[in-house]
Amino acid sequence: MGQKHKESSRFFGKSNIRGAVITALIAISFFIPTPYYIYQPGSAEELAPMVTVEGGDKMEKGALMLTTVASVKANNIYYLGYGYLAPHTEVKKETEVRGEMSDEEYSRLLDHMMESSQHNAIVAGLTAANEKVQVKYEGVFLRSFLTGSKAKGTLQIGDILHAIDGHEFHKVEEMSDFIQKNKKAGDKVEVRFTRDGKERKETLEVVSFTVNTKTGPVERIGLGLQLENETRIETERKVKIDAADIGGPSAGLMFSLEIYNQLIPEDITKGHRIAGTGTISMEGAVGQIGGIRHKIVAANDEGAEIFFAPADLDPEYDTNAFEAADEVKKLELKMKVVPVATLQEAIDYLKGIEPKS
Repeated sequence: MGQKHKESSRFFGKSNIRGAVITALIAISFFIPTPYYIYQPGSAEELAPMVTVEGGDKMEKGALMLTTVASVKANNIYYLGYGYLAPHTEVKKETEVRGEMSDEEYSRLLDHMMESSQHNAIVAGLTAANEKVQVKYEGVFLRSFLTGSKAKGTLQIGDILHAIDGHEFHKVEEMSDFIQKNKKAGDKVEVRFTRDGKERKETLEVVSFTVNTKTGPVERIGLGLQLENETRIETERKVKIDAADIGGPSAGLMFSLEIYNQLIPEDITKGHRIAGTGTISMEGAVGQIGGIRHKIVAANDEGAEIFFAPADLDPEYDTNAFEAADEVKKLELKMKVVPVATLQEAIDYLKGIEPKS
């Protein structure tokens, strides 16, 4: 009996150890991040509370709504498993989402994209309503590095470039033209830029690189940077956009529609709930965005009847309008997808619809 008791104790002792190890491994797995992001439908949010135009009218019988995609880093394998199993959910590799950018750089880029989108929307919306607006160009924002660039490690995403070899510039075109006309691959140049509000200078090498255009690859020289204009706008009316923690440029079209609607006598919603997405340029051109299938679901959840989607102008690259219409068909929704290439096309469409009874 004594021997059996010892064997039994040994068995339960080993069992307890195994159980403790398994429990510890499960606990540890909660804290092991994965290199993936999870995307799913976010929200459709009314714009009138977010946008305030001085002297404008916020009263709308219906609503104009921006749409979002909810994204979260899969911080452990359980989040990742949820991403593969949950409906209307997409899993993307971290490198697909932000390339080689750090968390700080990616956050800085999203903030810039939203700020730039708001500036563009204010200019486009005010211009459509025949209001005066001035655009001031204040340098060149570093968005990303091209393959072959030797500036990586010296410059950072979010740096704002102001001069090369003492030659001042305010726009991307001015910087590019200066390098193309005055420099060659292998030349060293002194770049003056600001980072976090502090001015800096660094020496960088000019490189040759290939840019893919619609007509094919083109060889160019430069610093190997993807750049955008850094702008400031001056308006006769104050326009405030409070988008809270919404990042990225895809609400541009809907911001500009809300600004326009607050400035005209009539209400272009006519009692309808209108959602949409798309970048906007200062000239009012609507551009492609990501995650439009998720945005269709979000818009439907908030009762949207009309959804503005960027028109597919380039059959080789553009898919937004097709994907939006396909998602509506697949989910058997009643929402109408309206492709638009410009802000004016969206305005003209709304002018032509019947008021909701």
